[in-house]
Amino acid sequence: MRYILIPKVLTFVLGASISAGCVTTEYNVGTHTQDIYFYSTESEINMGRNIAKKIKSEFEVSSNPYDIKRVDSVVRKILPFIDRQELSYYFYILDSDDKGKEQINAFSVPGGYVYIFKDLLDMLDEDELAFVLAHEVGHIVSRHHIKRLQAVMGSNLLLIASKAAPSDSNFSGGLSFALAQIISGYSRQDEFNADELAVEYCESAGFDPRAGIEVLEKLYNYEKENLRPVSYFRTHPYTDQRIRHIKETLQLSLDVDDYINY
Repeated sequence: MRYILIPKVLTFVLGASISAGCVTTEYNVGTHTQDIYFYSTESEINMGRNIAKKIKSEFEVSSNPYDIKRVDSVVRKILPFIDRQELSYYFYILDSDDKGKEQINAFSVPGGYVYIFKDLLDMLDEDELAFVLAHEVGHIVSRHHIKRLQAVMGSNLLLIASKAAPSDSNFSGGLSFALAQIISGYSRQDEFNADELAVEYCESAGFDPRAGIEVLEKLYNYEKENLRPVSYFRTHPYTDQRIRHIKETLQLSLDVDDYINY
């Protein structure tokens, strides 16, 4: 569906990038900060496209028309309010992961690609779905993936992952490593920022942003009541802190439970 550091590592990459003349300082519209990038938007899009191809070849992508229509109806309302309009955004529903397992999860990759597993989709109402998708878009807007990959991969692997060289073993390994880093989780500040953007986008699009709290509470209660773990909490940590931060963003009153760790 198309819609138009580790200090030593960081020092090494910075030096190499300066030599190559590719370091830029850009205003980040998602975090409202000036950030250093060793990686252009064009390279980000290329890498996202390559990772998306890998996901398509290894994950089971759903073609269920009812589910696609559900996602489409939400996405059409949200996208006009997204800050990074220079990107095209693509949304996919996954039936299973690269090991053939069902997941209760959602994630995004650089360049505008957002994925939600069907098991999670089936648990959400329209407002909750809007918040989850907007949250994942928030990671793209703030370039959380790129900043993380800059810190752990270095410029060489980033360049490898952004090129079209499918016969090269380094290319395949670079993509695998990049995808593993992306879905392994974000920092607390990244999660807070993506939630803030989700609140903003949902409010602008006419959805109830309090659904973000309901999603987290629903998944937490589901995990307590079922033997099956919720993978969402492995890739989106800090559940209790995220709920409290969403409430603070919405200027809702806090109670004692908001200060008890889940």
